Amino acid sequence: MNEDKKNKNGRSGCLWALIVMQSVIIFAVVLFVGGIFAVGVAMQGSWNNEKEMGMDDFPPMAEQWASGQGTVKVVRIPLRGMIMLGEEAGIFGSDIGSADHALASIRRATNDPEVQAIILDIDSGGGGITACDIIHDALLDFKESNSDRRIISLLGDVAASGAYYIAAATDHIIARPTTVTGSIGVIMQSLNFQDLAVKLGIRDVTIKSGDNKDLLNPFKELSPEQLSMLQGIVNSMHDRFVTIVSEGRNLPEADVREFADGRVMTADAALALSLLDTIGHWDDAVDATCELLDVKDIQVFRYETEFGLSNLLKIKHHANVMGSMIRRLSGTRFLYLWQP
Repeated sequence: MNEDKKNKNGRSGCLWALIVMQSVIIFAVVLFVGGIFAVGVAMQGSWNNEKEMGMDDFPPMAEQWASGQGTVKVVRIPLRGMIMLGEEAGIFGSDIGSADHALASIRRATNDPEVQAIILDIDSGGGGITACDIIHDALLDFKESNSDRRIISLLGDVAASGAYYIAAATDHIIARPTTVTGSIGVIMQSLNFQDLAVKLGIRDVTIKSGDNKDLLNPFKELSPEQLSMLQGIVNSMHDRFVTIVSEGRNLPEADVREFADGRVMTADAALALSLLDTIGHWDDAVDATCELLDVKDIQVFRYETEFGLSNLLKIKHHANVMGSMIRRLSGTRFLYLWQP
């Protein structure tokens, strides 16, 4: 009996020793990673202060050499998925989304005098009107900061609606042979549950300050005046899209309106309408960049968001991921978006 107790106590002691040792190791790793991150941020902050730039102007991102042996510095910036600005919930808490990463990368490249060009690698069906416009404007700022700078767009599976709106700011657009692009237009969608609510005995109770304050209330029909009001907003935003494409591609506005009805098209069809410059792949994008910069070779870099101690300490439940996605996709908004 005593022997059994000794064995149990021995096993229990070993287990606790292992738990303590594992905890110490995890704590040491967290401190080590956090220390590296803190030093990196401090060095980045010091460098930024010397150049009199804040973190928004020159974000603390890790710069990685990606390809090429040239002496001319070029940055490859990916833009993927739904184009929405704002942090996205992930398994490590709030993670920077593709659109935020692209915008931060463009701003960093703009304030790095060594960067001569951007290759924008796009695979997106568009997204929020304002988000697309902000990225479009940031690309124009990059070019205006130095008249010798150039931007090349390389389109992936899809580069439609707001994604093409952004590409229109670039100097040269290359689509892959299988790219689907176009969809120049604006969309706004909502749901109406009025008939279903009547069947279920659900009544809407809304206290409002004016007739239009609950515009697109899912339990009420739109009046003709309200429909006309919303259509006017959509038309105005569509006009801006047409102007952006007309100016960016140096096409007559009347010609753009002919196909700016939301249609999507193949790369061949887009090339025939002068929405593209060429059809090709990555090597063609590199060659086009060299030609625009009048150099024989380029050295391509990419930016990565630094992973620090705060990421380790912000692990959240997976439900937050779904909650974030639902919040982003729900609700009525004006969109430059093609999402079949």
